[in-house]
Amino acid sequence: MKNSSRGGVDPFIVMDVMEAARQAEDAGRHIIHMEVGQPGTPAPAAARDALAKAMADESLGYTVALGLPALRKRIAKLYAEWYGVDLDPARVVVTPGSSGGFILAFSALFDAGDRVALGAPGYPSYRQIMKAMNLVPVEVQTKAENRLQLVPDDLASLDYQGVMVASPANPSGTMLDKDALAALIGAAQGQGASFLSDEIYHGIEYERPAVTALQISDDVCVINSFSKYFSMTGWRAGWLVLPEDNLRQVERLAQNMFICAPHASQVAALAAMDAGEELEANMAVYRKNRALMLEGLPQAGFDRIAPPDGAFYVYADVSHLTDDSRAFARQILDEAGVAVTPGLDFDLERGGGTLRFSYARSTEDIAEGLERLRRFMQARGLVS
Repeated sequence: MKNSSRGGVDPFIVMDVMEAARQAEDAGRHIIHMEVGQPGTPAPAAARDALAKAMADESLGYTVALGLPALRKRIAKLYAEWYGVDLDPARVVVTPGSSGGFILAFSALFDAGDRVALGAPGYPSYRQIMKAMNLVPVEVQTKAENRLQLVPDDLASLDYQGVMVASPANPSGTMLDKDALAALIGAAQGQGASFLSDEIYHGIEYERPAVTALQISDDVCVINSFSKYFSMTGWRAGWLVLPEDNLRQVERLAQNMFICAPHASQVAALAAMDAGEELEANMAVYRKNRALMLEGLPQAGFDRIAPPDGAFYVYADVSHLTDDSRAFARQILDEAGVAVTPGLDFDLERGGGTLRFSYARSTEDIAEGLERLRRFMQARGLVS
């Protein structure tokens, strides 16, 4: 049976690294996980308790395609609490994780052959999902002086029907302030293009709060998820916020593509949104880990880094050490027992000389991982 051309996408390299790390652990090695953007903490206790109660008391069948009304209402309330935005719950669509949100948004907003501008480095699944849907990802090499974020000048000579940004970004953790985000939205709208804002790392910020695109315009598509701030990666619950005119289109697509997001995950997500004390305790760990990374990575010889504004990653330029980040990451895993992500996942052009380090795990793991990295580099005479 033949394979479709749509399925000919590149692998998600971090998942390959995870598999290699798993194999090493199966062989009895202790691996420090700095590769995957997965919190080391479980879903909030209130979320787990709510699901246990629901499993005992009710049938968890299909929900309506747009999601549980109570959850949509609570998500809308979050925008008032975090950003001062008065959001109509009718504009909220609950999705099977942010990945389901990407599929719905791309299907609703673009036709086959449409071109969508993306900044590189960036989350690799954007381009792979687009390719599988016969869209054209137009990757723009962002500049260090712009903190690896798109700026309107990057779009000036492009032909595009959409622009997608993430702030905080993956892999860099950098953020756009309100003026910078507004300038990008204005540039896209001036071209009649759709604007999509991936806000999955909102809530995980350090020096200043993140800005939602909804503070600037209602004519945008916002994608978010319970995976990161709410520590619910495997639960596959996310959401979209859409202009009113796009809702019925997305609803019809959701009905046919997914029926609904998992009912069990929606119940847990609703309870997680009021677990503020536990979630802020997680943030205290991220802050401590970030400080350790910003001190420890340069001591280990990875000194070409920019402090992340949000998320839980440090993106390092290692082009002075290698031009094959995939082989270098494998060497670090094999010899140091630390799993890190090659930059090729995020930037096909420059990623051979970059690595991403995640600090989402326990502080003890981060400290141990940094010491292993230091010893690895010391053995090569690269640090004293």
